[in-house]
Amino acid sequence: MRRLLDGLIRRFLVTGSIVVQYPDGSRSVLHGRAPGPAVEFQVTDWRAVRRMVLNPALAFGESYMDGSILPVGCSLYDALDLLLTNVAAGAPQPVMALHNGIAALLKRWAQFNPAHRARRNVAHHYDLNGRLYALLLDRDRQYSCAYFEHGDETLDEAQAAKKRHIAAKLCLHRPDLHVLDIGCGWGGMALTLARDHGARVTGITLSQEQLLAARARAVDEGLADRVRFELLDYRALTGQYDRIVSVGMFEHVGISHYAEFFQVLHRSLAPDGVALVHAIGRSHGPAVTNPWLAKYIFPGGYSPALSEVLPAVERSGLIVADIEVLRLHYAETLRRWRRNAAAKHDAIASLYDERFCRMFEFYLAGAELAFRRHGHMIWQMQLSKGMDAVPLTRGYIEAGVRGPVRERAARSLVQGDD
Repeated sequence: MRRLLDGLIRRFLVTGSIVVQYPDGSRSVLHGRAPGPAVEFQVTDWRAVRRMVLNPALAFGESYMDGSILPVGCSLYDALDLLLTNVAAGAPQPVMALHNGIAALLKRWAQFNPAHRARRNVAHHYDLNGRLYALLLDRDRQYSCAYFEHGDETLDEAQAAKKRHIAAKLCLHRPDLHVLDIGCGWGGMALTLARDHGARVTGITLSQEQLLAARARAVDEGLADRVRFELLDYRALTGQYDRIVSVGMFEHVGISHYAEFFQVLHRSLAPDGVALVHAIGRSHGPAVTNPWLAKYIFPGGYSPALSEVLPAVERSGLIVADIEVLRLHYAETLRRWRRNAAAKHDAIASLYDERFCRMFEFYLAGAELAFRRHGHMIWQMQLSKGMDAVPLTRGYIEAGVRGPVRERAARSLVQGDD
């Protein structure tokens, strides 16, 4: 098995070098064709070697979680950076190509998410102990890509900027508009739209934990009369809304359900309404979800290429008013979450265990590098029914972003806030 794994690494390695310490104490030093960083791994179990030969995309993460493969003299992030840089270089990877081919054939089944399966998939990740997300995220618990206007913002600042940016695209130019928030998380976006923009908001989620937290926040902030949260699948929606927003939920819809999703948006949007969908996508075209990510983090999840999304939008009758692509914003968001997780390691371990900590570390590091090395990005798609639902040029976005900032500053001066 050692010779098989060494052979796979040699074929795969374009830049840099990898040193592997095997369970019997032997070492293999493997070099790519071009100079680059060097990383070293210790493999403590021959079963991990066999699993790496048979299915490296799944086995590497599992072996790190179990402690049977560990980086030596470098961080997990550095080790993954070298590995994913070489994957992006396109060297032949016959074993991974075989698994990806099988996954592509089964893609629609893997993403078949009827209501009962969608609830189970959401519970797998979002019904974890709420304390975990309080440790990891910003104060508002925004579990989606932040918006970095300059790059040096704190996580709280960048998440507040994300909410302002989205609110501006929703064109909330008059009070009391009824907004639907599909996949409302812990309620931060809905509460912000009600508090800062005078909207009435209905938020829906499939997570029991998020629902309870969001409802409690609405009461605590005195907004329960303007914000309502429900445990509801988007397919069960009735009625129409002036505005619809969905942030970080579309990745869980499943490619087999895109037509249905946008048909629901069309049915639920008022004739002069505006909708905004914010989701993770792929710059390099359709692919498949990494098997480790699908098994341990987001079952049923997929980040689509725009070429997979737009046909469903076109068939729905909705008009694409605007598309914006955010490239490295999520990489910066994930970097801050990763640092929070490292700083709060002991607290997270007290909630779960060391294996869980290693799983979350692997998830955050790999996700960040997917944006830095593998063409992942965020797309924000603004949709309407009418050609004149939004202004002709993008100047209204900047005006909408700055308006709430000026209003909050004025209120602070009047109230004498520090």
